Amino acid sequence: MPGNGSFRIVVGVDGSDQSRSAMDWAIEESRLRKGEVQALTAWSFPYVSDALGTAWDYEIFQKDAQAILEAELERIKDQGVTITGRVVEGNPAAALIDASRDADLVVVGSRGHGGFTGMLLGSVSHQTIHHAHCPVLVIREPAAD
Repeated sequence: MPGNGSFRIVVGVDGSDQSRSAMDWAIEESRLRKGEVQALTAWSFPYVSDALGTAWDYEIFQKDAQAILEAELERIKDQGVTITGRVVEGNPAAALIDASRDADLVVVGSRGHGGFTGMLLGSVSHQTIHHAHCPVLVIREPAAD
């Protein structure tokens, strides 16, 4: 748990509508609890190669992750709560699980796709709820009418 006594919420940020909904929820909860929010974006190198031996510009993956985080921080600025951002290299679920060690709550969006598959969780949310060191809230998009 955080050492400063403030309720700390970690939110997974990937640029999706679901992660924006998770962030919006976390901001409201943080406001109610007089807490703080940490936006966390993770990136990793792709495990692919091609027969031509094309060299990847690996710096682009980190830059894309930073741009996603900065866009989200810009969208939610001036909310009246302390919000920080962090970009880490690694698997998103592993990054959230690690961040959960110093959090009171982790909030993630679900990537379900309606119908039967809509009842399923994405791999990141599934791994996070099973291995986090604090409670995890999965935000689902409302069903389309």
